[in-house]
Amino acid sequence: MQICSAREIAAFVQDGDTIAIGGCGWGLNTPETLLEAIEQRFLSTGHPKNLFIINSLGVGDGEKRGLNRFAHKGMLRGLITSDLRQIPSLQKLISQNKIEAYCLPAGVIQQLIREIGAGRSGLITRTGLGTFADPRHGGGRCTNTCKHQLVELLHLHGQEYLRYRPFRINLALICGSLADAKGNISLEDEAVTLDCLSLARAAHNSGGHCFAQIREIVRTGTLCSRSVDIPAMFVDALVEAPDQTIAYDTAYTPALSGRVAPAHPRLQHEPAEIAQKVIVGRASQELIQNAALYFGPGIPAGLRFTDQYKAMADGIFLSCEHGHHNGQLLGDVLYGAAQGAEARLSSLDQFDFYSGGGLDTAFLAMDEVDRHGNINVSSIKGRMLGPGSFIDISQNARKLVFCGLLTGNDSAVAYRKGKLKITRSGSHTKFAEEIDQITFNAAMARLNGQEVLYVTERAVFQLGPTGLVLTEVAPGIKPKRDVLAHMGFACKVAIERKMPEHIFSAL
Repeated sequence: MQICSAREIAAFVQDGDTIAIGGCGWGLNTPETLLEAIEQRFLSTGHPKNLFIINSLGVGDGEKRGLNRFAHKGMLRGLITSDLRQIPSLQKLISQNKIEAYCLPAGVIQQLIREIGAGRSGLITRTGLGTFADPRHGGGRCTNTCKHQLVELLHLHGQEYLRYRPFRINLALICGSLADAKGNISLEDEAVTLDCLSLARAAHNSGGHCFAQIREIVRTGTLCSRSVDIPAMFVDALVEAPDQTIAYDTAYTPALSGRVAPAHPRLQHEPAEIAQKVIVGRASQELIQNAALYFGPGIPAGLRFTDQYKAMADGIFLSCEHGHHNGQLLGDVLYGAAQGAEARLSSLDQFDFYSGGGLDTAFLAMDEVDRHGNINVSSIKGRMLGPGSFIDISQNARKLVFCGLLTGNDSAVAYRKGKLKITRSGSHTKFAEEIDQITFNAAMARLNGQEVLYVTERAVFQLGPTGLVLTEVAPGIKPKRDVLAHMGFACKVAIERKMPEHIFSAL
């Protein structure tokens, strides 16, 4: 096994290479030392140029690290990812049509790479139908410079499917905790496992190479075979990076890797705004015992603080796309990590569970909603954010509870004398006649037999046969004045009840 410097690995990268990169979020399991070396070589020599990069879950620090390192003029030809929220430099290139950019569901990207490694003819799935990943709605293309049709529509046994086409991977860049001198790699000290194995396998079986950044190289025979996540045969060279962290600016800690229970758990922030408390309080009424659940980032994460959740926690199976089951899923810059998890899968295995319909209920955020019940979370005000795992989860869970404010984030409410008062209505019409992009397709949900609720601080809607139906309002709320007047379209009103008053009693 070759043990190289990061500079030597950077010198190996060729102009025009297609590179699959591990890592996610704020630097979790990210080969940052390798990415930095490649960037420095380009800044010094102008090479490697015209690169095409793939990363499933998006990785960056909102400024310079992660995929932001590829944003220099001429360095990047194109990319495939699911999440651009932490990669503003690439968002800018996309808005200027400077590169080929494709946004696809995170799980689809990981499953496609697995199919590439297995030598199969791409990924055939229903995930993405009716959304912007569907070739009838753009095929995930984000810029006018896109030259490839990565997705095609198939008809099999009377049903529609999408085929995501395979491609050759020249290099895989991954990150691990320990490796022996032979090249066997363990991820035992990482906060997440992600899809490192499938990246390495896909590069190897494509005739390419896999390079791994490792915190420590140990003597061969030291690693227990059960702790080896990536066998040496898939790895071409190691780079030792003793200063490697578990995430950007976060040192290694056994509590984050799952080796020990946390002695001092990191505290999540309980929702402070009354509107958010109302939303999660009402959403919590949809919790059921012995169910497989998903709480998405943003407002849905606050469900963990509700009395309903606390009373049922021992009988709930909570997971996230990064592979954790139960425990305390973290947020902010450590989103994707967990403390005290009961099990940790690879993210690829987790996505297989999700795409197979394993989730009973998913609680997800919503940014824009149209009259049909379609939702957009991926492109807001012309800014491409990407879907992340939203499509994989929303299209396959049995029940969906979307959570969000009725109007913009600058809205405010108060609860006085048993009534909810709108003290400031938001400036953004979130329930709009048209939305920029379809990230959730309501017609597909009806076809799949999914139950769908839309929970706001003022009212609750259900997905009916032809679109949204207003079914509940908060105490003190006038449907016409406080709800319908702030929507960009008319919807059916079939109010069955008020939102439960005990939700408001603790405000």
